[in-house]
Amino acid sequence: MAAERRRPSVAVIGAGPAGLAAALAAAARGVHVLLVDSGGEPGGQFYRQPAPGLGARAPQRLHHQWRTWERLRAGLAAHLAAGRITHLGDHHVWFAERQSRGFAVHALPGPAQTESVTVRADAVLLANGGYERVLPFPGWTLPGVVTAGGAQAMLKGGLVLPGRRVVVAGTGPLLLPVATGLAAAGAEVPALVESAAPVAFLRRARTLAAEPAKLVEGAGYAVRLLGRRTELMFRHIVVAAHGDRRQRLGSVTVAALDPAGRERPGTRRRIACDTLAVGHGMLPHTDLADTLGCRLAGQAVQVDGEQRTSVPGVWAAGEATGIGGAALALAEGHIAGRSLAARLRGAEPDPRAWAAADRARTRLRRFFAALDEVYVPPAPRPELIPDDTVVCRCEEVTAGAVREAVGPLGAGDLRTVKLLTRAGMGWCQGRMCAPGVAAVAGCPPDPGRRPFARPVPLGVLADDGDGNAHGDSDSDSNGDSDSDSNGNGNGNGNGNGDNHDG
Repeated sequence: MAAERRRPSVAVIGAGPAGLAAALAAAARGVHVLLVDSGGEPGGQFYRQPAPGLGARAPQRLHHQWRTWERLRAGLAAHLAAGRITHLGDHHVWFAERQSRGFAVHALPGPAQTESVTVRADAVLLANGGYERVLPFPGWTLPGVVTAGGAQAMLKGGLVLPGRRVVVAGTGPLLLPVATGLAAAGAEVPALVESAAPVAFLRRARTLAAEPAKLVEGAGYAVRLLGRRTELMFRHIVVAAHGDRRQRLGSVTVAALDPAGRERPGTRRRIACDTLAVGHGMLPHTDLADTLGCRLAGQAVQVDGEQRTSVPGVWAAGEATGIGGAALALAEGHIAGRSLAARLRGAEPDPRAWAAADRARTRLRRFFAALDEVYVPPAPRPELIPDDTVVCRCEEVTAGAVREAVGPLGAGDLRTVKLLTRAGMGWCQGRMCAPGVAAVAGCPPDPGRRPFARPVPLGVLADDGDGNAHGDSDSDSNGDSDSDSNGNGNGNGNGNGDNHDG
């Protein structure tokens, strides 16, 4: 009797909307899926669930598109039970590489993250999402200043409010649901400070009107906020945050912007608050794609009509290919899952099989391209950043230190500033601080290639003697990792990690 043909396998990195949609589509078509995710539970940021021990009685109140999540959760459970998907939760991917036979994905499991395991598969799908863009201003490091997404994660995952009186500020479509969710949960939201102007929406009204459901959703958020007496301050920015006697946030100063994006003189006003939730849009995670050699298109991973990257065997979907929300991520993930399932079995994919998802993808990409033109983050203005303002939080580098590196020390690019000041050498590896440091230095932002997607202990690198991480969980003939379906890898334990898929 002929030996049974081995099932092809794919490592899906990220268990948010894109990763889940791709995993379900691929598993349903005979591919074994290794779903690798930094979160303890699937869902990503968009479908982040409260910890089971909190006993949430109505988690659906904190979520949009709950029925879609229920379908995804049920499908995942069925594939897990049938052995078609292996969920490796609490696995923090730090490196991915192409080998002679397929790909190796290296991850740090558990809360300690002191050992590495390796997951091997025939293909890789990058669905590792995006991260928030934050611009520096005086007082942004005070306790009580959080990102908008961070405030939302606290509410969804921990059922806690970041504060009692919360100002939501920055720019982007995330601000409205964050402010509405906080207000509905009991926080007082005195103001939503948005740098975009209403006229920008009118200029792109025709494109935006193609998605009436999203416009109704956004209008609904605004109506609910107005009903709670939240002031909607368009074309305004936060120029400073101020500490109270306990050196915690006590108030913020906001100011109006002129058409050129400069502060209007005489428009400053102070708003009392104990929390500021601030964000200026999102950026795609491209570290793993860059390491694998995938071509980038601007700040996102470049993909074709099947969501294939420029590297054979690597697909990408969701926020990594461009920020566009959960619905777009679901469409892209579904297309990627179908495409890779066919190609791993040696067949030519039939685009007619995902025609509906393709139409949704085209429509939503056009819609979010228009939103990108509306929600343009204000350029960091060096004159608004005093010398004593910390611009690199990880290394506590001030704007004055950056200016000294550029002036007396002669730094002419961001890399030299980094070498002279350590700005960008910390935990975030410059993801958070690069725009602000570049603005103060007067240098163009330099994305720079990072060999690893996250900090990794030196002990892990020291143990890598033969191209495999120490403590590897090698794949068997089905592409299964030695970690079980609950994400417990080689006794490294469980813990909760941040998921970066939108």
